[in-house]
Amino acid sequence: MTRPDENKDKASFELSDEELKKIVAEADTGGRKPTGLTAQLLLAVALAWSLFQLWIASPLPFSLGVFVFNDTESRAIHLAFAVFLAFAAYPAFKGSPRDHVPVVDWVFAAVGAFCAAYLFIFYRELAQRPGMPTDLDLAAAVAGMLLLLEAARRALGLPMVILAAVFLVYIFFGPYMPEVIAHRGASLAKGMSHMWLTTEGVFGVAVGVSTSFIFLFVLFGALLETAGAGAYFIKSAIALLGHMRGGPAKAAVVASASTGLISGSSIANVVTTGTFTIPLMKSVGYRADKAASVEVASSVNGQLMPPVMGAAAFLMVEYVGISYVQVMKHAILPALISYIALYYIVHLEALKMDLQGLPRREPLPWQRTLITTLMTVSGLVILSAIIYWGFGWMKTAFGGAAFLVVGVLMLLAYVGLVRFAAQYPELHMEKPDEKMEYLPEIGPTLKAGLHFLLPVAALIWNLMVEQLSPALSAFWATLFLMFILVTQRPLFALFRRTGNIGEAARQGFSDLFTGLITGARNMIGIAIATATAGVIVGTVTLTGIGLAMTELVELLSGGNLMIMLILVAVICLILGMGLPTTANYIVVSTLMAPVIVELGAQTGLLVPLIAVHLFVFYFGLMADVTPPVGLASYAAAGIAKSEPMRTGLTAFGYSARTAILPFMFIFNTQILLIGISDTFHLVLTIVSATVASMMFAAATQGFFIAKSRIHENLILLLVTFTLFRPGYWMDMLYPPFEEVPATEFGRLVEEAPRNGNLRVWVEGMSLEGQDISKGVLLPLGEKAGNARERLGAIGLTTMALGDQVQVAAVRFGSQAEKLGLEQGYNIVRIELPSGERPDKEWMYIPAFALIALVWAMQKPRQRRREAERTAGRSRA
Repeated sequence: MTRPDENKDKASFELSDEELKKIVAEADTGGRKPTGLTAQLLLAVALAWSLFQLWIASPLPFSLGVFVFNDTESRAIHLAFAVFLAFAAYPAFKGSPRDHVPVVDWVFAAVGAFCAAYLFIFYRELAQRPGMPTDLDLAAAVAGMLLLLEAARRALGLPMVILAAVFLVYIFFGPYMPEVIAHRGASLAKGMSHMWLTTEGVFGVAVGVSTSFIFLFVLFGALLETAGAGAYFIKSAIALLGHMRGGPAKAAVVASASTGLISGSSIANVVTTGTFTIPLMKSVGYRADKAASVEVASSVNGQLMPPVMGAAAFLMVEYVGISYVQVMKHAILPALISYIALYYIVHLEALKMDLQGLPRREPLPWQRTLITTLMTVSGLVILSAIIYWGFGWMKTAFGGAAFLVVGVLMLLAYVGLVRFAAQYPELHMEKPDEKMEYLPEIGPTLKAGLHFLLPVAALIWNLMVEQLSPALSAFWATLFLMFILVTQRPLFALFRRTGNIGEAARQGFSDLFTGLITGARNMIGIAIATATAGVIVGTVTLTGIGLAMTELVELLSGGNLMIMLILVAVICLILGMGLPTTANYIVVSTLMAPVIVELGAQTGLLVPLIAVHLFVFYFGLMADVTPPVGLASYAAAGIAKSEPMRTGLTAFGYSARTAILPFMFIFNTQILLIGISDTFHLVLTIVSATVASMMFAAATQGFFIAKSRIHENLILLLVTFTLFRPGYWMDMLYPPFEEVPATEFGRLVEEAPRNGNLRVWVEGMSLEGQDISKGVLLPLGEKAGNARERLGAIGLTTMALGDQVQVAAVRFGSQAEKLGLEQGYNIVRIELPSGERPDKEWMYIPAFALIALVWAMQKPRQRRREAERTAGRSRA
């Protein structure tokens, strides 16, 4: 029975469209909207920032020999723009004015920008006196740090500031800390010089990646959204899936996955898709908090999706030491599995509540729906194949002129697709209070925005085929997208004969202007986050707290591997609360990834670095849906008119399927597409991992094809474990590895397959004087002429000494150094997979047999349930 005050309670959580936009602005772009000359100035600064980033990413500076900036100078200018706009765009307090910028904020903005640009302005002077800061240097460093923390408080909230402040206190008060984490401490001059006047702290790798890669991808996403791609993705998902059971919820999952590809913000994803999908979910029977939770879970999941991954993908390139393409390859399957499982959860909820989808205006037979969808998709595949093979042929035939030829073909394809799309009505998004009575038609909806896929295709082509750097790939794709923004309106006006082409062209330039400014404002928080997270990175390099964290976790876990992983996961959850995705990853990877590497190596858990970094990234990201700090849950609850805490808890439950994945790919790296031998093996891995995730969702939801009993849930959990980690059971029957003497090291390195790994055990004394005995999974990359060349590619030089092999040299910043290898270590033994052991995939047979058993047990209950519902409908 409904309580009398229930409607009042629900109304208190309702947010208007304007309030939702305000939430996004406060969180992502700054809530201040001044007018007049001030507004023009801020627009000019944001535009200048976007143009600066495009300039340094382009080949023009080196071609023309003007305005050439090195990495350090570019980082300083990048952060100066971010700090200036942070004080100008983000009010200090809730009661601060939104319609103008107070004088004190102008002062903070100017001084903060000067301090951030200090490395650029005095670059030569600082280079001539390294490690000897003057009074002006220290004043700029201290003022810059304080203003950076204040900018972080405004743009990111208190959690990030508190975390950075704790690490700063740790630097200067090291001798007074508990013994397990104590260190000698640092003077003000040493600490601030390290943090602000070098590239070890604030201006370190994180800001470097923000400058080089992240800005361009965020700008690309902003331009794509401005062009109308967001509406296209959402409407297409609704048109394709809205008729199914719980169709709007399934469409929300797919739409959030699509927009997550181009969005670096969970909350922006929630508001962009949620204002449309949450009311639709409620209209077909989803409870308000469940509708909001589906949107939150799917939007946060968007941060796991390549190619952007909430901007963390580019940081992984630097931290792990592998190419961007490899990062995408390893991350794609877990992200897809997580989305498929969420889609399945939505389906199970619909089954439990007997929900239906939305009707079509003209009911289509499933054959026609399938044919329409397949024709559209196959057309894209054929077009992509023609472009792929055609481009490959042209690169050989035309040589240096191939780029121009390809550009002309892309232009022709664009004009052709716009002319094709002009035959169909322009897409628009209904307002939240407008009820959708019928689904959009599939064909016209899919065909109305095919040209939006071209810049995405250009980006992927540059990355995957041309293998250009991420920055250069994003630059060319962004240029193409800018051309689309300027020309699509005039072309539509021309082909539809709807009006003044000149006016449409002016509107196109206005869209471009808006997109460039939106991209810059979207970057403020990310740039501030990467700079502030640099404080944590700088603290680790200055004090060695990373070793202390390893010792602390080792002490608490008692050397137990699973307890250690659970502790790391919990710490990542705590560290990630309230942090944006980018800063989140920097913090957890800096502090916790080395813990897993070191402690895992001591217990025989040898996994590639990318698996470790994805583990901490996933659990850091889980903090985004963890109450009580999940702003995405608050925004979704406002749309759904549900209670925020309940929404957050339900969303956390839906996200449980994401929480098991990191444990699984730590123990079974095939989920990261590592160690896949052939196509059949790839298909088997994808199918088994997907089914495992779905069975886990069924077990946690208590529903498979009917309501599950306790023993059935336990069986499904056993199936999940077996499919995710089949080697666990096989290890009980057969030893997984056999030992080989170290004298075989050179031969095994030469014979290892392309991108293979070698398990080696090393012993020696570390630089800190500690005796070391641990395992290392040595990545061997591409084949080479001999073992020396192949090892040299990962920064390792070895020499034979009797029955042992010694590490002769480790190149600074190389993969070998990231694995913790040091000069003087001895390789004492090697482990190879056991030759007599059957393939672990044989364990899939009993797992699938158990699924069939549960299905057989539940089938009679499903029939009875369907019969009761049919009888109930007949009586009604």
